[in-house]
Amino acid sequence: MPAYLLLLVAVLSRLLPHAGWMNFTAVGGALLYFGARRSWREMLAPLAVLMATDYFLTVYVYHYGFHWLAYLPTWAWYVAAMALGQILLRSRTTFVRAGAATLLGPTSFFLVSNYAVWASGWMYPRTLGGLSTCFVAALPFYRNDLVSTAIVVGVAFGVPVLVRRLSAGQAQAALAGK
Repeated sequence: MPAYLLLLVAVLSRLLPHAGWMNFTAVGGALLYFGARRSWREMLAPLAVLMATDYFLTVYVYHYGFHWLAYLPTWAWYVAAMALGQILLRSRTTFVRAGAATLLGPTSFFLVSNYAVWASGWMYPRTLGGLSTCFVAALPFYRNDLVSTAIVVGVAFGVPVLVRRLSAGQAQAALAGK
């Protein structure tokens, strides 16, 4: 249940007006969490929901034509982010592993998505200068993606640990009081 609640938060964080937020969404953290807590079969639902969200935003919010080929890098990254969660966080979740996933998720999205934008050739010239301009222009989005992923990963993986520790402490206190 927490995974699907996190998916709902991820979708809402994309749908709510966030023009000033520049990519401050729960998507990266939710994908890492799904990868860590669900089987590959169970990852199809969040993938489909996020793909549908991309379609909805493109067509009905931004009023562009939808070209599914343009979304292949993003959708491939969705799968890669879930795989990253599965590799780093499934068997053993530690602060270091969560930190690595938090850094690798947004960084990989930054590299993949901005390279795809540059390679499309319609916003930046296909030169080394165009590539660097593309990456520099995306830095505020990267920063916000990194911060939002850190918050979501911290809450999604940290709150259950905190609850377990508090419960264990209360149980020990109850036993000591007997």
